[in-house]
Amino acid sequence: MNSMKLRPSGSRSPAADYEHTPAQRRIIDASLARADSDIKAGRVSKAYSDHAKFIAALHKEAADLSAKKTRRQAKGDRNQK
Repeated sequence: MNSMKLRPSGSRSPAADYEHTPAQRRIIDASLARADSDIKAGRVSKAYSDHAKFIAALHKEAADLSAKKTRRQAKGDRNQK
């Protein structure tokens, strides 16, 4: 049988309070708080259902960025004005 005891919540997952020191718990909590603030501020990337959709979106964004760039003049073109 599994060595984990059944917790009051009904799950068999170990209690995180027993696995981490208070210092480690503070670091984890701070990291989770930063993640929550990033989500609330909209600093998250969109989830994709599969790899192909991610690649298609990546190529579309790259095309949009390259279309927005202005063409730089070559060194010789600047002197001819």
